Amino acid sequence: MRSTSERRRGNALLVCAGGGIGDSLLATVVARALRARFDAVDALTLPSHRSTLERVPDVDEILVDDGAEEAEVVARVAPRGYAAAVVTWATARVARIVYRCGIAARVGQARRLYSGRFTTRVVVRSERGDVTSHWTQVLLDYARALGCDTADARPRFVPTEGDEGEASELMNALGLERGRFLILHPSNAIAALRAWPVAGWHALALALKERFALPVVVTGGKADGEIVRGVARDDAIALAGATGIGAFGSLAARAAAYVGITTGVMHVAAAVGAPTVGIFPFQSDFPERWAPLGKTTAIVRASYPCARGDTKERCSAAYACIEHLDVARIVGATEALLQ
Repeated sequence: MRSTSERRRGNALLVCAGGGIGDSLLATVVARALRARFDAVDALTLPSHRSTLERVPDVDEILVDDGAEEAEVVARVAPRGYAAAVVTWATARVARIVYRCGIAARVGQARRLYSGRFTTRVVVRSERGDVTSHWTQVLLDYARALGCDTADARPRFVPTEGDEGEASELMNALGLERGRFLILHPSNAIAALRAWPVAGWHALALALKERFALPVVVTGGKADGEIVRGVARDDAIALAGATGIGAFGSLAARAAAYVGITTGVMHVAAAVGAPTVGIFPFQSDFPERWAPLGKTTAIVRASYPCARGDTKERCSAAYACIEHLDVARIVGATEALLQ
């Protein structure tokens, strides 16, 4: 039990206003750590991340940085009188906002032009050459600067009652049974911006369906419709943009397994307890850093010999690694989880 002095530390603010939903979800382990010494922990995030964080029990209230003038955001945040702020996604704008809010303890990244706005500056491990520590441990260094920590760095995501009902209706409409279907997620933010090969993913969908004798549901956002349909064809169920993040989490929790490329929904699937296989097809990926954290998870590393200097953002081979996914290894990893 916390002592009286610890209970009176006031409230803290977690600032995770940047990146994708996976970045904000992973950052919520910092909120869990802060709760050891602060009465409540709120989050300041992007509008598109709000629905994700609303389903995280480690966060009390969600505030949104909607891109308004800094003074307007400060006017919404400052009256709450936060005792401390931890900024896990720092920009010059965010650094100025927490400074102008008059928050006494401000923890953020060191070695940046705006770092002077923080009272405590933390050197990110990757700047010291560490590429294997999981990103949650990197972020927890910010909480540790305030004497806070957690032994459990697995993010939590709890679908609402409405999410559960939406997922049930969808499963009924598709003829799916709990624990008797697989989710395949072939796209991420890079896919939406590039010509994305689908033949490798289609081969994987076929192999999963044949090996486990289960329906395969291919998921993605609204913008991924063409990719999802190209992967599913007549051999799987195409489900692009059919649910919000909450209903997706509920659907993932009912699947036999989630198999997909590294992206934010991979972390959601792991957080709800789905057996999760994270696929890291790019040689420039750091699987140990971004691995899914959950009850039962596995990662499949890159196997295609990329040209020197190729990255997922700048590829000279039309994403041949995606075209030639190592289907056998991915199916093997899935089988190992299900056993």
